[in-house]
Amino acid sequence: MTMAIGVDQLYLSMTSPETGDYLTGNVYTVDGVYEADGVTPRRLSIGQLVMAICLARATALESGSTYTDPATGDVKSVDGIIQKMAKVEQTSEMLECLTTIENAVLSSSVNLNDKKITYQGKEYTYFNFLANVAELGTVPSTANKDSEEFLEAIEAKMDENNTFSQQTMIELQSLTNKRDQAYDMISNILKSFSTVMIANVNNM
Repeated sequence: MTMAIGVDQLYLSMTSPETGDYLTGNVYTVDGVYEADGVTPRRLSIGQLVMAICLARATALESGSTYTDPATGDVKSVDGIIQKMAKVEQTSEMLECLTTIENAVLSSSVNLNDKKITYQGKEYTYFNFLANVAELGTVPSTANKDSEEFLEAIEAKMDENNTFSQQTMIELQSLTNKRDQAYDMISNILKSFSTVMIANVNNM
C-alpha cells in the first residue's frame, strides 16, 4: 500500500518571543482525505496524518488491495480479511460436500449421476461436483465401499482442502492482528488528543 503525502508550511497566528517572527508549523495532505467539497485536499496535523494512514492500512487489510508489479507492470490483487474469510467458508463447504459423498458411497452403492448435492447455492449431481467443482480427475459413474482408488482420491482432496484451510486461517489471524494494531494506534492518538485538550482547558 502506497500513499502520496504532501507537506505544506503553515504560518501560525503567534510570534516567537525571542525573534518576533511568526511561528510556522507543518501541515500534511494525504491521498483520499478531502474537505467537504470532495476535491480540496484536507490539511492535517501530524497526529491526524498518522490516523489517516492507519485507517487506510486497516481498510486495505480488511478489504484487500492492489499493486503494480514493477517487473511486469501487471496490476495484482492482495486478499484482505473479507476475501480470506470467504475462502475459509468456501473450503469448509467443499469439505462438507466431500464428506457427504464419501459417507454415501461407504454406506451403499451409489449412482453418482443420480444423487445431487448443493454447493455455493447451486445444485450438482455427485458426478458433476466431483469432476468439475472438486476437480477430482477420473470419476466413475457408480461407486461403493470397494471403490478404493476413488475413495482414496476423495480423501486426498479432503486433505488438500484441510491444509489450504489451515494455512488460510493462519494468514487470516495475521491480517486481523495487523488490522487491530492499526486501530489501536488510532485509539491511542485520540486519547492523546483528548488529554492535551483537557490540559489546555484546565490551564485557561
